[in-house]
Amino acid sequence: MKQFIELDFDFVTGVSPDALEAEAVQARDLLENRNGPGNDFLGWLDLPLQIDNAQLDELRQAADTIRRSEGLVIVGIGGSYLGARAVLEALRSPFSGAQFPIYYAGHQLDAEYHAALLEFLKVRRYAVNVISKSGTTTEPGLAFRFLWRDLNDRFSADDIKKMVFATTDAQKGSLRKLADEAGLKTFVIPDDVGGRFSVFTPVGLLPIAAGGLNVASFVEGAHDMRAYLKSDAGRAFAENPALQYAAYRNACYQNGKKIEIFAAYQSALLYVAEWWKQLYGESEGKNGKGIFPASVNLSTDLHSLGQWMQDGERTIFETVIDVARQKGPVIQQQENNADGLNYLAGKTLHEVNRTALQATLAAHRDGGVPCLQIRMGDLNEYSLGALLYMFEYACGVSAYMLGVNPFDQPGVEAYKQNMFRLLGKP
Repeated sequence: MKQFIELDFDFVTGVSPDALEAEAVQARDLLENRNGPGNDFLGWLDLPLQIDNAQLDELRQAADTIRRSEGLVIVGIGGSYLGARAVLEALRSPFSGAQFPIYYAGHQLDAEYHAALLEFLKVRRYAVNVISKSGTTTEPGLAFRFLWRDLNDRFSADDIKKMVFATTDAQKGSLRKLADEAGLKTFVIPDDVGGRFSVFTPVGLLPIAAGGLNVASFVEGAHDMRAYLKSDAGRAFAENPALQYAAYRNACYQNGKKIEIFAAYQSALLYVAEWWKQLYGESEGKNGKGIFPASVNLSTDLHSLGQWMQDGERTIFETVIDVARQKGPVIQQQENNADGLNYLAGKTLHEVNRTALQATLAAHRDGGVPCLQIRMGDLNEYSLGALLYMFEYACGVSAYMLGVNPFDQPGVEAYKQNMFRLLGKP
């Protein structure tokens, strides 16, 4: 790999991930040999090795068409949009007016949000990427219904073919039927890939490409991580970041640490944390088991949740992302030093941020919280591809170590059935 993702256990105390090596290897073998529960949803496992230049070219061509509009609305919920949003939010500046605009719909049922979005869009020529295997999920289904009506009221059928892109099932479902009837450009969600593992399918890759990012480099990062995990070096527990991470999580869980806190010191990683929470929460929280995934944005939350993390109930452990290199301003000398911060003059803001990270790790370790560092060289398409794939692989291993099926979500249906009944669905 161009940039290794390194796991640093220097601040892990009170638990021994190495003690679970045999369990982690056994779970890895279940995953790789496709002998575990849910093995019919393992299409994501070798996906980075299977994406070819022809597929990337098709995605880029569609992205070029999308970028001729005045913005893109991504319609999806959960795994249908979080992977793409994680990458887009991490690598696109929120302050660049030159960036191609991207908006989101169908990820909740907030009426005022959707009303404001529709009002904003009604004078614009925008593109839509609607992402749904069935087309009948309530939140994205309703959002797309509103957008489809708006587009059909204002544009011709030929125009709409250049504006609406459907990522859906290959053959069945209401969205597939509509796309075929309207002649829309479509991309396929593989049958053997669940939503939360779909970021390396067109579900994630088309929006990432439309956002102007290097989708080939993103795939390359995942490809190299997958190749490494399959290599002779990667087969060794001590050299395998996914196995070590899974063992660390389960060692903490067995030691009574039931809450994992994903800590990032870059605001750009906010939606990476959201994607990670869905991946692990939906994969492991079942059968009365599971680590609860939470996240904090530091150093901001050190001035609020930091008190609880330092002195609260000792049921937590941390996974901290450390980005080694980042652009930023150099702190200047100030003549009167009214704020008392001249002692920092000459340092970069990133140096100060990383020092806060190290200081917090030491404090939390001393307060009885195991803290794992996942160190990245740079935050870019390649490193994110490698990181997200490592998390997916580790999730499969970790869930098998817990003794649950990582690839179903029976609990999600409970609220839906109650909602359908209360709304009078036939």
